[in-house]
Amino acid sequence: MSQKTRQFTGHAGSKNTGRRQKSPAESHHASALLASRRCGSRRQAGVAAVEFALILPLLLLVIFGTVELGIALYDKAVITNASREGARAGIVLKSPKPTSTDIKNVVQSYTSSYLVTFGTASTPTVTQTGQGGTFGTPLSVTVSYQYAGLGLGAMLSALTGPITLSATTVMNNE
Repeated sequence: MSQKTRQFTGHAGSKNTGRRQKSPAESHHASALLASRRCGSRRQAGVAAVEFALILPLLLLVIFGTVELGIALYDKAVITNASREGARAGIVLKSPKPTSTDIKNVVQSYTSSYLVTFGTASTPTVTQTGQGGTFGTPLSVTVSYQYAGLGLGAMLSALTGPITLSATTVMNNE
């Protein structure tokens, strides 16, 4: 019989499936190989968990730092807009001219509505020069605010000192 036409005949009484039956040693080797693969996947899962635990603090620092920076930039925009609102309120053509208290109230009202303070009692300070001036004279309004932030802002201010956001607007009296 040639190699192509010869089929394996198993033990007496067994069906001829065309496959060779495995010896007990081969069967044991296959099960040991399968067990080592399962153990290897468990090892891989353990390595992934350790790598995640090492990277997690850095990932959280980046995420919370991004949020903190976004809030600080938002507060800076609010301070800038508040100084513009105060300067605009101080230069309008009306009689009597707005006083420094009027300008300060406009700025305080704007910041209390839009500033993100996280419950801190820090209020912006307002300084102005040239209020009540005549036509064409400049009015300068400066708004300063001590930024507290969430966790990272507080830690950073402990190291570098308080973080002050400030904006100045200069407009000519009408």
